[in-house]
Amino acid sequence: MSDIALIGKKIGMSREFYKTGQSIPVTVLKMETGRIIQVIDKEKRGYQAVQVGFGKIKNSKLTKAMKGYFAKKNTEPKKILKEFKVKNIEDYKEGNEVGLEIFKDVKFVDVRSKTIGKGFAGAMKRHNFGGLRASHGVSVSHRAHGSTGQNQDPGKVFKGKKMAGHMGDKLRTMQNIEIIKTDAENNLIYLKGSIPGSRNTDVLIKKAVKNIRKLTINEKIEVIEKQKKTPDKKKK
Repeated sequence: MSDIALIGKKIGMSREFYKTGQSIPVTVLKMETGRIIQVIDKEKRGYQAVQVGFGKIKNSKLTKAMKGYFAKKNTEPKKILKEFKVKNIEDYKEGNEVGLEIFKDVKFVDVRSKTIGKGFAGAMKRHNFGGLRASHGVSVSHRAHGSTGQNQDPGKVFKGKKMAGHMGDKLRTMQNIEIIKTDAENNLIYLKGSIPGSRNTDVLIKKAVKNIRKLTINEKIEVIEKQKKTPDKKKK
């Protein structure tokens, strides 16, 4: 089940207190229970995957093709459909539901969501440019980005040049974020630190791709307590 990801909504931020007096900022996410819509076979498509549906949507907002698709699968319409490549399709059956239980023994996750849109921004705000001089002959172009082009050859501005433009509103992935705790009863998950996006942003969460050796906060506290209990040999 670790191959599958879940989608949730960002509720906001809070903090979690520990017995050591430590305060950790956390992001609270309301998770959607996913429903397996289709199991994709390698013989038919050339790859193995599972299609999972999340969220609810009105029937009136669907196209005729999607209405027929959900009717064929005998399931209620889903707002978001995602495909996840899996190793064994035998573990999945159409109609089964997946929830927070897939993160039962998982300590770190990868998170993907859209950043907050900032609108049209200049080069100083968007790319942290220093700008031109504040005085000494510079007029009207204090916050300009300066020269952008080349000589007659190649005679163009290369793609990807850092210039003013639309800032934010892009998909970004954050890796190895610690799961502080989960609340299966209310479908909530608490992740350490901040996550891209504003409130009610759709967030995709999956098991961390990188297998890192990193202690969780609870494990660090246990190590500190053990060190306090063991007597120091140097002291007599």
